[in-house]
Amino acid sequence: MGIKIVETALRDAHQSLMATRLRTRDMIPILEKMDKVGYYALEAWGGATFDVCIRYLNEDPWERLKKIRENLKKTKIQMLLRGQNLVGYKHYPDDIVEKFIEKAYENGVDIFRIFDALNDIRNMEHAIKVAKEQGAHVQGTICYTISPYHTIDKYVEFAKKLEDLGCDSIAIKDMAGLISPKDTYKLVKSLKEETDLLVNLHCHCTSGMAPISYYVACEAGVDILDTAISPLSWGASQPPTESIAAALKNTKYDPKLNMELLSEIKKYFEKIRDKYKKFIDPIAERIDTDVLKYQIPGGMLSNLVAQLKEQNMLDKFEEVLKEVPKVRKDMGYPPLVTPTSQIVGTQAVMNIVGGERYKLVSNEVKEYFRGFYGRPPAPVNPKVKKKVIGNEKPIDCRPADLLEPQYEKYKKDGEKMGIIKKEEDVLTFALYPSIAPRFLRGELKEEPLEPPEEEKTPKKELSIPTHYHVEIDGDEYEVKVIPTGYIPHEELEKPMPPKKVEGGVVSTVRGMVTKLKVKEGDKVKKGDVVAVIEAMKMENDIQAPRTGVVEKIFVEEGDNVEPGDTLMTIK
Repeated sequence: MGIKIVETALRDAHQSLMATRLRTRDMIPILEKMDKVGYYALEAWGGATFDVCIRYLNEDPWERLKKIRENLKKTKIQMLLRGQNLVGYKHYPDDIVEKFIEKAYENGVDIFRIFDALNDIRNMEHAIKVAKEQGAHVQGTICYTISPYHTIDKYVEFAKKLEDLGCDSIAIKDMAGLISPKDTYKLVKSLKEETDLLVNLHCHCTSGMAPISYYVACEAGVDILDTAISPLSWGASQPPTESIAAALKNTKYDPKLNMELLSEIKKYFEKIRDKYKKFIDPIAERIDTDVLKYQIPGGMLSNLVAQLKEQNMLDKFEEVLKEVPKVRKDMGYPPLVTPTSQIVGTQAVMNIVGGERYKLVSNEVKEYFRGFYGRPPAPVNPKVKKKVIGNEKPIDCRPADLLEPQYEKYKKDGEKMGIIKKEEDVLTFALYPSIAPRFLRGELKEEPLEPPEEEKTPKKELSIPTHYHVEIDGDEYEVKVIPTGYIPHEELEKPMPPKKVEGGVVSTVRGMVTKLKVKEGDKVKKGDVVAVIEAMKMENDIQAPRTGVVEKIFVEEGDNVEPGDTLMTIK
């Protein structure tokens, strides 16, 4: 029996190489051919696709799923589900998990690949149970990483627990491309001997070892391999589909894919790659053996680059790379996969950008140390823990046990706001309460693939004069002012938050104001949280630097701010 192939072009490949920006309209035209190739499944949903659809593409992710389902007659659709985190960055209550999985199955998902970033099985149990109840194929997932606390024996023990929960297959999710051929053989062989499950190997090419590990996995008895069509392969993505299929041709592992169709699909994605070239970062494209030192997965790598660009600090990239393993060790060696990759990566950025380790700490890092993401694989650094949460004692139960049901609340609130047209909208709102209302009201715009015309020709579009007749001490001069960029009228008219102001509460990062916790006239104490800024997908509390009364607020929720901008004054 040949190896089964899962094609990742519609999810992980473009997430790893081009910031998940592939539009649905560029997926649909090639689906008929992809359906005929002989793939076992197309990984087409979940992961970061949900968030990016709403935040940047002005697309409904549920509609994407429906359209893909309509265009596939025989190939299964697979999604990546972050256990109790679903497709978000925090734990959601059980009722949201249930509704989400029910709707995902109803709209077309056949295979749920379920993982937890900490390999904490308590955070996977409910999602596995609900997906099994739907009749879906459930793939329990091992997040593969290397540390003094992660061994082959522990991974096999974890897989046995997943089998006991009723999983149909097991995935080795090697998100950073760390697994060596030797360890691949040992792990795959052990899983085949110790469980009765199908074994799926998912590797990224970041270190360059993945294709060798894939062949060794075949010799060890692997059942399924994840690959990406060649224009979207290599680097931070998966090994190329055509190369793996050709390498296994005429062997007992032959996946028997239609090579002629693969060639046509390749040509299609070459055009796609060219169309989206502005999102492809050269760092994510490269093989980088330093990943064996820093252990940073491809998706996280491109995310770090984007975060540093956002903060105008790309020159700090090397420093951040070196900081990541230190933060990871401080936090008990979590595998670097969403959301822990974002949590660790963003904290590493803050440690460098802030000029002092753990001077700036995101809410998510505080929650992690409090135990709200689950049990860390190893003991955390006690000094860092004290700095982050003081003497607070972390919880030891399943984090979701502390969460009240929320579906009905979001349904009621959403209906009041007039943003709910279908059940799926309630889930979108519940998952992303800060950005979903604007999306569901139709207030967001699709991020352009090309710079707008006005940016290409700023001089013509600016409504302010660029030529001046200036007189200085009796001498006359003709002065031409060259604009450095296009500023839309609405931005020109909007007052900018001031910089240094007496009693000012300033932003520590560049980001969006998601919550204002006070209004003018409110009394506050030093240390009270007065605002929340979302930066780099993490929430950052802004605290009152003094006790007093809120005198003036300069920003609104939804405003973008820069480091040093004054949000409000406290008298």
